[in-house]
Amino acid sequence: MGKVISLQEATTIAQELRDKGKKVVFTNGIFDLLHLGHIEYLEEAKGFGDVLFVGVNSDESTRKLKGPLRPIIPQGERARIIAALSCVDYVIVFEETTAHRLIESLRPDVYIKGGDYTPQTLPEAPLVESYGGEVVILPYREGYSTSRIIQLIISRFCSDRGKPSIPAKK
Repeated sequence: MGKVISLQEATTIAQELRDKGKKVVFTNGIFDLLHLGHIEYLEEAKGFGDVLFVGVNSDESTRKLKGPLRPIIPQGERARIIAALSCVDYVIVFEETTAHRLIESLRPDVYIKGGDYTPQTLPEAPLVESYGGEVVILPYREGYSTSRIIQLIISRFCSDRGKPSIPAKK
């Protein structure tokens, strides 16, 4: 079995880990264009427990959240990229726009989200708190975002007429 697994497999693994006294950590996101902010966030998340599960939004749920032009990278590739990180133990692709179903199944000891949320604006927080789990909001990493990378690419490589203008290789 690889690191990209089904929710059913993840649920079984999470319960087995808790039965062994391990602390299960869960986070989720789109992770469209992987950048340093994502890496630091996932490394820090891993530090809150023994095993880190990461939910990756499917292409369809990403379109619902970010609009018809996203994602740039397909869900299977995004999942494999996240799974390649040493701090990530398991990856689950999910179809919903929130992580409620994953949290209900995994029942993580700690649910981590980035600083663009607060406990009051995080829709999954009441669910995590209802079974005694902990919600942790990590600090926002200023200057790191997929949207910023996309805008930078557009500004550097599109001419005034909006047509790509990629410099020739030297």
